[in-house]
Amino acid sequence: MSNYVKKGLVLLFWLGVWTLLALAVNNRILLVTPLQTADRLLLLLREEDFWFSVAGSLWRIGSGFLAGFCMALFLALAGRRLPFLEELLSPVMKLITAVPVASFVVLLLIWWGSSFLAVAVCFLVVLPCIYANALEGLKAADKKLLQMARIFRLPLRSRLFYIYCPALRPFLYSGLKLALGMCWKSGVAAEVIGTPDHSIGGGLYLSKVYLDTAGVFAWSAAVILLSVLFEKLILRLAGYIFAWQPACGIPEQKKEECRDIILEAVGKSFGEQKVISGLTAVYRAGEVCYLRGPSGSGKTTLLHLLAGLLEPDEGRVFTPDTVSVMFQEDRLCEEYSAVKNVELVCGDRRRAAGALAELLDQEALEKPCGQLSGGMKRRVALVRALEADAAYVLLDEPFSGMDDETRSRAEDYIRRRQKGRTLIIATHI
Repeated sequence: MSNYVKKGLVLLFWLGVWTLLALAVNNRILLVTPLQTADRLLLLLREEDFWFSVAGSLWRIGSGFLAGFCMALFLALAGRRLPFLEELLSPVMKLITAVPVASFVVLLLIWWGSSFLAVAVCFLVVLPCIYANALEGLKAADKKLLQMARIFRLPLRSRLFYIYCPALRPFLYSGLKLALGMCWKSGVAAEVIGTPDHSIGGGLYLSKVYLDTAGVFAWSAAVILLSVLFEKLILRLAGYIFAWQPACGIPEQKKEECRDIILEAVGKSFGEQKVISGLTAVYRAGEVCYLRGPSGSGKTTLLHLLAGLLEPDEGRVFTPDTVSVMFQEDRLCEEYSAVKNVELVCGDRRRAAGALAELLDQEALEKPCGQLSGGMKRRVALVRALEADAAYVLLDEPFSGMDDETRSRAEDYIRRRQKGRTLIIATHI
């Protein structure tokens, strides 16, 4: 039995229960049947005032929702960037969430009257719901990807669309579904109290005054249908926005001369464990240098010191301003294609595709990186590191997961793409 058939049978069951209850009560003021409700709704659909009321409520509730949604996103982004602002807003959002909608309605009626009552109520209902979910989504963004973005100097637009958006998506969808339902309930309730011209709430109020129970049910059915359609429209738009992959901005460019990398008596510890002690070294500009040693010998720690991801506990590190890194982990945006991951750091889709084609088969270029094998991901990370504009390049275990033939192609690719830059390569072999 299909899912639609099951849902249809469940609907018929409850319509039957409703009908039996209405027949048992046998009083049209107390309860009407589904058919009587449908007849009343059909009559409403023929009236011009009904459509004016629908349009008026859509404008008020839609405006309140949109204003609350945009303000919530703005405050969440600002709060994520400025922790003191998040602390400042926390009691305000909790207060808005805790205060009953009826209290807001009464206060807003006193302050503003009924004209913008529904808009303001919808705004206040949506704001804390979307804000809380958006803030949690932003906090859930992968810290290692954000670190990668900082290393490659990705512009804010690229970070928002390709790092924050995937983390934000599940939280925002959850917040949207909750806010949309609450928005319609609260907005129509505010209209019932404020009774502005051309509103669904006004129609409900008049039906109550004239004891038109069928009218109350018909207006309520209209609210349910509009709420469902509005929710589907907003979620569909959100889906399009999240699926949108705009052209990547060009990372921040810095002109600088190639110069030596110098370490003076550098030491680094993690707790009681001394990983690097008294290291003094010079890596000459334009040279290819290999760091060889077993796992745990401090190669990755040294690369992180050279990249500026770690600060030395003692000594000093002197490096050029721009660096590109192939991390020990791939640190790819796995929802996006190999081409998009390289385009992020070079700003040119055609150039990214051409570089990747030297190490990957054509059919792998447009696959999400999450669907690629470990060896393929390493090649994407390698291409990304070498296509970025930087004075020196750090490669951490670039050949792991590669067979001999693929490794030979990767080594040849590295030689051709060095372009006079300093390369420091950490490897077991």
